[in-house]
Amino acid sequence: MKHNTESLGLEVLNCYDKEKELNELMSTKAGVKGLVDSGILKVPRIFLYSDDVNRFDQEGSNHVGFQVPIINLEGYEGKRRNMIKTEMLQASKSWGIFQVLNHEVLMDVMKNMLESVYDFHEQPKEMKEAYYSHDSSRKVWYYVTLHSTHKAALWKDTIACQFENTRADFEALPLICRKRMSDYVEHIIELKGKLSELLSEALGLEHDHLELMECMDARKVVGHYYPACPEPDMTLGTAHHSDPYFFTILLQGDIDGLQVLHQDQWIDVKPLDGALIVIIGDMLQLITNNMVRTAEHRVLANRKGPRLSAACFFYPNGRNKDRKYGPIKELLSDNNPAFYKEITHAEYLKEYSLHGFCGSKALPYFKI
Repeated sequence: MKHNTESLGLEVLNCYDKEKELNELMSTKAGVKGLVDSGILKVPRIFLYSDDVNRFDQEGSNHVGFQVPIINLEGYEGKRRNMIKTEMLQASKSWGIFQVLNHEVLMDVMKNMLESVYDFHEQPKEMKEAYYSHDSSRKVWYYVTLHSTHKAALWKDTIACQFENTRADFEALPLICRKRMSDYVEHIIELKGKLSELLSEALGLEHDHLELMECMDARKVVGHYYPACPEPDMTLGTAHHSDPYFFTILLQGDIDGLQVLHQDQWIDVKPLDGALIVIIGDMLQLITNNMVRTAEHRVLANRKGPRLSAACFFYPNGRNKDRKYGPIKELLSDNNPAFYKEITHAEYLKEYSLHGFCGSKALPYFKI
């Protein structure tokens, strides 16, 4: 009897203890960088998402006519304000993501942030392992991302810091990145204030409406380190997802990889010198009753590296953990009734943990 060699190969691929190998990876506390430093030439099986290993082929991006919107914030307090608001609302409706220039966050501050991410991850293992954890209740932790749906690892290492108070809570960060990270976040909080004003007005609300809702406090910053990958078509740096928050401001370095899903096609978000990326989260789509849309995005693995990025996530702080958020009443009418229930952010996160790891599939669970 003649065997199908391809089928036999897939059986071999699946006949191993994936959980055991994931635990072994975590137990090293050296992250993906530790694997790369050991000299591996192939991507380990625990980073493979399915038998269809070519599903992450990089072809199909860069479609003619598609470019993520770029918004110049220069003059946002003057004559250009209305134009900027129009551009922001259009980008938020059609893409859920846009890049901003002339945002007043200093180039040195952004450069220092990416360098702090690099410096932390480039330390010897012994300097990092005390921070290694998958306990997201910690103030600061460093980890390899594990995709619970596919029971696979992602090709990146991350340092994360949760905070209520930027100065006090950042004291938990290691010295090597503490000051530069806290300086960056303080600048990003100022930028978020400007963006929330512009978006409030663009939605037809008072300029301080979103701010008074207390739904977009700075709550978490992460620094991603994507090592060079020997087989970038076999895995992902970040899986396809939408952010379960209200708002994200992202800084990326000069290596490609970030893609956004637009009109059923993956479009590259090309690094742009001096730019910051604004990503609409699921909860902002919910409270605007679908006036803006969340952005589904991912990060490809790359033969070049390390690729660096830093994201600041905005969602309600601890004192508002029981506050319910629903469609903003001023945006509703007889012709535009509420699509979603009122929920706490914690309720959304719980549902997202079950259904939100492939696009924005958690939102439909809260439809009226």
